[in-house]
Amino acid sequence: MTDDHTHVQEFFTARAADWDTRFPDDGPAYAAAADSLSLSPGDAVLDAGCGTGRALPALRAAVGPQGAVIGVDLTVAMLEAAVRAGRDRDGALLLADVARLPLRSASLDAVFAAGLISHLSRPGPDLAELARVVRPGGRLALFHPIGRAALAARHGRRITDDDLRAEPSLRPMLARSGWRLDAYTDEDDRFLALAVRAS
Repeated sequence: MTDDHTHVQEFFTARAADWDTRFPDDGPAYAAAADSLSLSPGDAVLDAGCGTGRALPALRAAVGPQGAVIGVDLTVAMLEAAVRAGRDRDGALLLADVARLPLRSASLDAVFAAGLISHLSRPGPDLAELARVVRPGGRLALFHPIGRAALAARHGRRITDDDLRAEPSLRPMLARSGWRLDAYTDEDDRFLALAVRAS
């Protein structure tokens, strides 16, 4: 376990119990972002860094009962909160690191990742691992329920050009990791980058 992993686990463990109550109005934004993946009934989708599983109901609705929904998170307390919220009914929950997924190559149709990229210890290789488990032509949604500027302001910071989520940084990093950036939205009430798995 790296120091980065320990830091992420400590951060989210301390916040897991009241995570959903801190952001009670995010449900519609998560559902809209999940819809952007254009999933079909029977598809297989991963929620990478699923936290308390807020996206799992929308992902399950999109793929239907025949589809597969998997939520992966590094923090036990977040997965326990997902179970308390009943979201384990919408997907299989796995304690795992997105840098080393216990999934077969090209076994998924899509990956949903809310707030994940800023917590990756090695963003390029970690995005390549997400690409490994997605079939060519499959999709990736990098989502946050508020945009870069609003999030920076919330934390008393300014956005900078070296922000991983800035389009000039994100596009080449995705390309090196096996993805092609297809659409990019950064507004006060939503950040959404959609990418397609290169062949």
